[in-house]
Amino acid sequence: GITVRTTGEVPLADEEFATLEENIGFVGLVLAVAMLVTLWFATRSAKIVAAIVVTIVAGLVVTTALGLAAVGALNLISVAFIPLFVGLGVDFGIQIAVRFNAERLDGAATGPALERAAMALGAPLALAAGAVFLGFGAFLPTDYIGIAELGIIAGLGMIVALVASVTVLPAMLMLLKPGTPRREVGFREAAPLDRWLGTHRKAVLWAFGLSMAGSIALLPLVQFDFNPLHLRAKDGPAMRTLMDLMRDPLRTPNTINVLTANPQAARALTAKLSALPEVAEAVSVDSFVPADQEAKLAVVQDAALLLDATINPFDLIPPPSDADNATALANVAQQLRTVAGQSNDAAAPTALRLATAFDRLAKGNPAPRETATTLLVTPLGTMLDQIRAALQAEAVTRETLPPEIAGNWVAKDGRALVQVFPKGDSNDNAVLRRFTKAVRAVAPNASGLPVATQEAAGTVAWAFVQAGIIALALVSGLLFLVLRDVKEVAFTLAPVVLSGFLTLGSCVLIGQPINFANIIAFPLLFGVGVAFHIYFVMAWRAGATDLLQSSLARAVLFSALATGSAFGSLWLSQHPGTASMGKILMISLAWTLVCALIFEPALLGPPKNKKK
Repeated sequence: GITVRTTGEVPLADEEFATLEENIGFVGLVLAVAMLVTLWFATRSAKIVAAIVVTIVAGLVVTTALGLAAVGALNLISVAFIPLFVGLGVDFGIQIAVRFNAERLDGAATGPALERAAMALGAPLALAAGAVFLGFGAFLPTDYIGIAELGIIAGLGMIVALVASVTVLPAMLMLLKPGTPRREVGFREAAPLDRWLGTHRKAVLWAFGLSMAGSIALLPLVQFDFNPLHLRAKDGPAMRTLMDLMRDPLRTPNTINVLTANPQAARALTAKLSALPEVAEAVSVDSFVPADQEAKLAVVQDAALLLDATINPFDLIPPPSDADNATALANVAQQLRTVAGQSNDAAAPTALRLATAFDRLAKGNPAPRETATTLLVTPLGTMLDQIRAALQAEAVTRETLPPEIAGNWVAKDGRALVQVFPKGDSNDNAVLRRFTKAVRAVAPNASGLPVATQEAAGTVAWAFVQAGIIALALVSGLLFLVLRDVKEVAFTLAPVVLSGFLTLGSCVLIGQPINFANIIAFPLLFGVGVAFHIYFVMAWRAGATDLLQSSLARAVLFSALATGSAFGSLWLSQHPGTASMGKILMISLAWTLVCALIFEPALLGPPKNKKK
């Protein structure tokens, strides 16, 4: 039988949406349950959890509306404002809720507890929101529109998150009136770790310093997977078909195109490119003009002289009648039986079956014989016509090519196209890199899918690097204006930079490349990291001691756990792009938490003025 397999933009898009639809229910349920459970462990109050959820949902709706008003429409990059907003919205909510619980445990009523929490957290939250706002604003000057729009929406989201946290959340708490906590809000069990960090401060800092040095050494090995097909599920029939086609160098869509001044230039360039070891074939309009035509036409003319009398006879006998066909079929059937009876090879049973079929045709009605004639004789006539046409071949030149062929390769203004096919599996990034580099060394103005995807990857990666540098500069300026101390600014940002390097180093060690999907984790890493470290530095400069035993440590821990457990559930998705995003989110949040709870206290050391 014949197997027909389809692929292309429409079948691939259908499979993509089907894969996402299959996973969205399960992943969404895990995400929601993980976040709610973590919020409950952070606050030990269903009413506080409800208040935080309402605040986040309300803020997300407002941010979406403002974002659509600002940029007009969302894209695959800018839609990442959702995890950014939820992650930082959860952080702001947990910070307020945990401090509120601490004040309630000290005996304050709901209203006074909220006032005290606002007095304690107002400055850190405002500074964190302002720093994150500036950090996301650093995306605006980048060349990548999707990232610039993400910066606009995420920056607006930080303002909304702060306003909602100090208005909607307190209002919900006043309305719901959660009860007084029954246990300590801080972590008394962390006292040994606080003492250990104080005693072994230098060793901890040396360990993190060496880890950072190792991560920096691994940076050249960080891979950016520019191939968007690697973000798709591999088990769909359309995707499998595309993969099979891409293994054939002459059927792959990963070709490079070069536009030349004229067909003569195209022919010369085709010869140069065809000689490259990375190139399977280079095609131009002259590729449709056969080589060595004089010798080939001579062979065709000889064949025409030999076969002309056979395929173009002067005397044509009339076609046989139905009775003649029936007699011929019966005779052939008898001959087949005779031959089969004298033979013992494997073809004998086949000959007998064919003889039986011919007998049925010979003895049956004329209609089946007419059908058999149509099926067997008509194609023979077509084949003979093709042979007659082939034997009348003439010389082919560029000018005699059919317009529908020549028009695809030569423009009306005379410019000519050269199409270059890669050698090897074109779904292999290494093959595409070598292929693109080799072709562009000969033709720097080359374009095509491999060139576009690699340049897009470079644009995106540089946009994030550029945004990171600008963000560090802007946030450093804001922190210096508020803190008035270069050392404290360094104490705030050093752990953020460290967690970024550790995340990239971990990606190298586990073989996880950065791609167009999981790169979105890094803005969340920056936003959450800046917020966490601002909280610790502000508490430290106010004289707080034993930071790991405080309500602040509880808030930071469960904020990271809520964000990590929720968006880490994306790791469970069967969709490769979504799963890689969840993996990077989990890795980055894990390092952010380690840097906040271990590195930051060791870096800060004892406060200048301890609280009495």
